[in-house]
Amino acid sequence: MTTSLCAVVLAAGSGSRYQAVAGEGVSKLLAPCVGRDDIERPVLEQVLHNLQGVVDKCLLVTRPNQPDIARLAHLYHCTLLQLESPGMGDSIAAAVAATPGSAGWLVVLGDMPFILPETLQAIATSVRADAISVPVYQGERGHPVGFGRELATGLMGLSGDRGARRLFDTAPVQCIQVTDSGVVWDVDVPQALVFSER
Repeated sequence: MTTSLCAVVLAAGSGSRYQAVAGEGVSKLLAPCVGRDDIERPVLEQVLHNLQGVVDKCLLVTRPNQPDIARLAHLYHCTLLQLESPGMGDSIAAAVAATPGSAGWLVVLGDMPFILPETLQAIATSVRADAISVPVYQGERGHPVGFGRELATGLMGLSGDRGARRLFDTAPVQCIQVTDSGVVWDVDVPQALVFSER
């Protein structure tokens, strides 16, 4: 277990691309999918399940009035942070501000259910105080992304939907080569609920 590292699970997005195919109001985070352990769970629950034992703190960021997501947060002992803004930058900034004293943050997307636990662990253990850790699969950067504690001020200054991209221009970046294609597989459309190795 990585002491004092906090996982930040981002689950506040609107899922508009998914809803354009699946229907208005259909939540991709609650859509059932079969994980890489061959067990069917909702997308977000797969993410939370895969994080078990990787970090000792987990903060789940979602919009208000999401009782099913709140229930999953409680089931997996995550602190729930409710935020009106769906912007990734706003979510990360609020999460870091809410968890002072963390050794760093592992930013995990709530719609990426196929990342192997050992990959999550590899990124978590690579986090350095002054650096960003990112998995790379066949030349493509993926998630989760680890941020050391010295990047807290920059993270808290984020806003909008750009996420933390601008920090990559100013902080050292550790590229962790992985063989896990789950790091580049997000569920943007219903077809992506079925995982296949790339």
